[in-house]
Amino acid sequence: MTIAIIGPEVEAKLDWIKLTEALEAGHLLPKAEVGDTVLRRGADTLLTRSAWIDGMGLAVKAATIYPENHRLDLPNLNGVVALFADATGLPEAYIDFGLVTKWKTAADSLLAARHLARPDAETFLIVGAGTVAASMVEAYSAAFPKARFHVWTRSEKSARAFADATGATPELDLEAAVRKADVIATATMATEPMIRGAWLKPGTHLDLIGAYRPDMREADSETLARARVFVDARATTINHIGELMVPIAEGAITEADVVADFYDLASGAFTRRSDDEITLSKNGGGAHLDLMTARYVLDAAQT
Repeated sequence: MTIAIIGPEVEAKLDWIKLTEALEAGHLLPKAEVGDTVLRRGADTLLTRSAWIDGMGLAVKAATIYPENHRLDLPNLNGVVALFADATGLPEAYIDFGLVTKWKTAADSLLAARHLARPDAETFLIVGAGTVAASMVEAYSAAFPKARFHVWTRSEKSARAFADATGATPELDLEAAVRKADVIATATMATEPMIRGAWLKPGTHLDLIGAYRPDMREADSETLARARVFVDARATTINHIGELMVPIAEGAITEADVVADFYDLASGAFTRRSDDEITLSKNGGGAHLDLMTARYVLDAAQT
């Protein structure tokens, strides 16, 4: 039995559009069974996210978070994705954690944007300047050839560094930047909303990426009340992430206002209805998407 070991060197074989197509195909299979575990020793953490899709296989994504590693000149976050065969359960591949996370996260939002953003969208605002933000420039560029990128962060210095690296235009005023954007992607660690619904122009599409805990939000309740709301998976977002939990608790929206998730792609429900409506997709990034991405990466590596 040969087990593939796959690292970042395979990136040259990966394609953003093909990955979104693989994610869409994965959602035609039976719904995934998913489970997360967290183990802690003080500030050190082991996080595992597992998924099983009948007809595709199994994956376990394990990550260690050691906040003090920077003192040793080592990364704080390390991990691996183990991929197992569907029919036998035998291990097929160990894939670099960062590679899967990068491609899964950005492709999640790109898939949503391909269905929800206006095809003629040109002005793309990236809120945040980290690894995910940089990946979104790559991903959006693959599907929106007219895209012109702008970036806002709380730090003018980091916005300018991001702009130098990506060709984006740095923005100093978030409200002004939001008001002119066709597509907005937020990739921050915010616990208080930054995007205000009152700022959004008709036809805007939002990809909300950063929030992943009940205490995290990047957009206010008015944003969700004004938008048609979509999620990548109801099961991993509605009762898990503050972005949705808080507006539902406040009565700004209800669970029924979540129009569709990726399992509704085949029915046509995950779509924009008009050029003027505001659309919003919450990227929850569940383990089933890691499995779909890992399968795509392995297939691409072996071609």
